Amino acid sequence: MTVHIGAASGEIAQTVLMPGDPYRARWASETFLDGARLVNEVRGMLGYTGTYKGHPVTIQGSGMGMPSLSIYANELMTEYDAQTLIRIGSCGGMQPHVGIRDVIIAMSASTITSPSSGIFREVNFAPTADYGLLAAAVNAAERKGTTTHVGGIYSSDVFYAERPDLDEQMVRHGILGVEMEAAELYTLAARHKRRALAILTVSDHLQTGEALPAADREQSFGDMVEIALEAAFAG
Repeated sequence: MTVHIGAASGEIAQTVLMPGDPYRARWASETFLDGARLVNEVRGMLGYTGTYKGHPVTIQGSGMGMPSLSIYANELMTEYDAQTLIRIGSCGGMQPHVGIRDVIIAMSASTITSPSSGIFREVNFAPTADYGLLAAAVNAAERKGTTTHVGGIYSSDVFYAERPDLDEQMVRHGILGVEMEAAELYTLAARHKRRALAILTVSDHLQTGEALPAADREQSFGDMVEIALEAAFAG
């Protein structure tokens, strides 16, 4: 048990999926895991542990933004010995060829700042995914026939951004989508020598203004969760 996670020793699996929304954690656990049971509800940040094809899995909400994710990822790694952490969440598309409902597998995550940025001082650390997880996720997406894009994303520290010039430069440099957590997850995984990946469903588009209707989200997000689970246990 930690300050923010009420699970007892042994109740957290070494493979953890991390959606931002705790209710999405509940939905994914009920939909994809066998024998899912609630192991955390501290501050309403729900976490469930069950099995996927016989493999233990925890699905733990992370909250919104890098500071919130940093709390849960740190405790999962240092106190519960989580070895594989995969963010599953939504993002905004930034490139014209990236469509609503497409899945982005994040190879790298750029950011202006993060909870870990003070450690590096003048160094611009480049947070990247675990290659084995990334390759396995690409293979899983191809088997499912899911439209997938692999490349860099931007982890913003604000939701209501007022920097159109920054968005323009992100698009110019090939950034596929924007979200708020992956850069810190990748940095923490590097620090603690763990595997990390972010798999994201495009729910809206910054250029076109399109947005995925709420009624259509469940199936689209389901593809992302299944890809993450297959990638976690590939090979």
